[in-house]
Formats: sequence, structure tokens, C-alpha cells
Amino acid sequence: MLDRIASLNAVSTPVAPRATSAAATTTAPPTPRPGRGTFAQALTGATTPPAGNAGMVATAKAEVGQVEAPPGSNDSARIAQYRSAVPGGPVGPWCAYFASWVAKENGKPLGDRGQGFARVDDVYAWAQRTGRALPNGPAVQPRAGDLIIWDEHMGIVESVAADGTITTIEGNSSDSVARRQHGKGGDGAIGYVRMR
Repeated sequence: MLDRIASLNAVSTPVAPRATSAAATTTAPPTPRPGRGTFAQALTGATTPPAGNAGMVATAKAEVGQVEAPPGSNDSARIAQYRSAVPGGPVGPWCAYFASWVAKENGKPLGDRGQGFARVDDVYAWAQRTGRALPNGPAVQPRAGDLIIWDEHMGIVESVAADGTITTIEGNSSDSVARRQHGKGGDGAIGYVRMR
């Protein structure tokens, strides 16, 4: 496979013109054109997840609009996928399932063994034990990709505005995955979980 990549690189890399004088001269290696690299560089870039917690936000954004079917059931085919991040998770309130699924999809599974959590309290207790918990307060600056924790509910921070307004994406919010706006401090949030 590496031989094939090398041969593709040879074909896709511009060749420097040869010297035409009789004197032996050396030519500098070709300068890649802006925006173009080798095939291997392109392949590496295609398989590298987004930096930081951008992947957490992107995965959550893609789920906005998923709804319970029937309404009020805490279930649907897609919500069953979220529950799959927590082995043996029963049908029930699913905001922690959603966060566990998003984290697992981004290679940042929740729990000491990556088992995910069905309950918000368990997520925050794990975060406290492992140094990931940020108790809410004036000095705490949430950032995109953090988990935001309230009493018995949680979501994922999508963005934080200059005035401190927090936009979140939350599972099990009015029976759906929904985008919400919260004032500075997250409207009474207990704290945040900093994803690594």
C-alpha cells in the first residue's frame, strides 16, 4: 500500500525543469503549489478528527431535530442509537445517553471504561473524580464542546458569545435534540465537564 502511495505522490508532485546548460547544476526541489500537498498528506488530513472539541460540536449539530416517536415515549430508532453508547441502558430520559453517544463517536467516551452513563448525576460524579468537572462560578469560562450540567439534565456547549450567552445542543429537550440559548452561567447550571 505504501508503494502505491509513493507512486501516486510521484505522479501528483510537479517536476522541476532540467538544467539545459552543459555545466552540471543542481535544481531545488519543487515547491508545492498553495493548497496542494502530497497524496499522503491529503490522506492523513482526511482521517484526522477535527482539532479540540470541534468534532463534539459537529456531531451534536448533525443530530438537531431528531425527535421521539411517538412523542413522550423517550424512544425512536435514532434515540436507540444514543442508548447504544451505554450498554444495557433502559428506555428512559435520554440527555445523558445523547451526551455519552456524542462523546463516544468522537473518541472521548465517558466513564472509566468508556461505558457511558444513563444518569446525569453519574456523569458529573465521574467528572469530579477524574478532574474534568468545572463547578459553575464567575471565574469559569465554558467553551465549545464542554458538557453543561444542570440538576437532572445536561447538554453540549455549542458556543459562548462575548456577553456570556451560551448556546447548547441538548438531547431530550422537549422530546427532541434541540438547540437552546442560556444566559451567562447557563441559567443555573451546576457546572461543566471539560472534554479532553
